[in-house]
Amino acid sequence: MPEEIVIELQAVSKHYTQKHPVFTDINLQVKQGEFFGLVGVNGAGKTTLIKSLLDFCNINQGNIYLFNQAHTNPNARQQLAFFPEQFAPPAFLTGQGFLQYMARLHQQPYEIERIISICQAIDLAVDALQRPIKSYSKGMAQKLGLAACFAAQKKLLVMDEPMSGLDPKARAYLKRYLLDLKVQGVSLFFSTHLLVDVENLCDRMAILHAGQLRFVGTPADCCAQFNSPNIEQAYLNCIA
Repeated sequence: MPEEIVIELQAVSKHYTQKHPVFTDINLQVKQGEFFGLVGVNGAGKTTLIKSLLDFCNINQGNIYLFNQAHTNPNARQQLAFFPEQFAPPAFLTGQGFLQYMARLHQQPYEIERIISICQAIDLAVDALQRPIKSYSKGMAQKLGLAACFAAQKKLLVMDEPMSGLDPKARAYLKRYLLDLKVQGVSLFFSTHLLVDVENLCDRMAILHAGQLRFVGTPADCCAQFNSPNIEQAYLNCIA
């Protein structure tokens, strides 16, 4: 039985002006159960590509499919959870209030045992859920948003810089939890500047640079193609 394609981009281009394209002719597939990392320098277009994928902004050319449906069809997004780059939950809510609100949006019951399990797995203190979000640190707010994504129990996670603001312990916990989800068949498409996370987590990766995909393949293939013993140097060689 062929593997399901959860994300497909066909010759996708996005530009704000003809002289300043964000990216051109992007071709990409992500399969069910695959972990895929998108890397690039600041301003490379990673966030815009993710926004295009989710139909938050229009594309100029090409086609995008989610679960074999046009990305402009709201039903195509029912099986995914999204975590934005600049996550800012409502400061007036408590952590629990926010998670309860998200559960209602997803038309799911608020299962406190599951929430406790997720919080413990990603190093978010359970008692913090009773506090107002305005008292949270950047890292705590980040964990709260991640917990909401995981509680939604979707087949596909789309995340823009999910490790941002997390301390080394929380990053280690998050990576371990993500790998547990991978065993369950969950797919992950995420952007990052942390190449070690790509190496630790990803089946495949893409390097977006100067509006083009310079590389798509496994981290090991990246090292081999760009003649480097480590992914960081391979990346530098790729964009040089």
